[in-house]
Amino acid sequence: MSKQPKYQQVADALRREIDNGTYGPGARLPSEAELATRFEASRNTVRSGLNLLVSQGLITSSQGLGYEVRKHEVFELNASRFENLQFPQNGDAYSTDVTNAGRRPHQTFRVELATTSEQIAQRLEVEAGSRSVLRFCHRFVDDVPWSTQATHYPDWLLQKAPRLAEPGDIAEGTTRYLAGLGVEQVGYADEIATRMPTPEEARLLEIGPGVPVMLWTRTGYTADRPVRCTVTTFRGDLNRMNYEIGDLSARNENEAQ
Repeated sequence: MSKQPKYQQVADALRREIDNGTYGPGARLPSEAELATRFEASRNTVRSGLNLLVSQGLITSSQGLGYEVRKHEVFELNASRFENLQFPQNGDAYSTDVTNAGRRPHQTFRVELATTSEQIAQRLEVEAGSRSVLRFCHRFVDDVPWSTQATHYPDWLLQKAPRLAEPGDIAEGTTRYLAGLGVEQVGYADEIATRMPTPEEARLLEIGPGVPVMLWTRTGYTADRPVRCTVTTFRGDLNRMNYEIGDLSARNENEAQ
């Protein structure tokens, strides 16, 4: 006889059925009453098991609609090609990548003058507390929240690139805009981390319990100095990132998918 609590046994059994495809993405689970009969347990015990799966990000719950297996329509981002101006683009890198994947991009913008935090100032090699331009994007793929992106530009760059402080989108993308002004980014330093979302991140990205976020911090450099720091916050359940480094001519087409 299992030494595990009954609610844990319920959760483990349902997790196995989700993993083996008995309940696929978007499938509705049996009602609490049906599961209580199946597992010979109380409704409260079944509810505790279901709530454990909710906290682990495997299922969602809706008032009056019961429990549903979370859908995972993952979007894959090639981070080594992102913003690479040698690849054809139709607008900015985000819109290009999403459109090329056969998905529909949408984003909203906020632009403001901000006080540079110590973390960002260190990467931009400016004084903490100095002024910077913050361009904040809330991005969607097929109307589903995909990421938020906060890009900081040092104050000194505004004299050369005044459009950075203008509200709204820069149609050709900021990387291409800066390159056209002679501010070409020739190198990037990336940092990747994961954690649980803040309440504001959970609200903006519509993240349910148990789902982490992935933080991608990219600092862009010209030949002389850093010119921007971008922090992109992704939903951990809907995104996958890859890099391509070196000569990959030996890789076949299937491996490239």
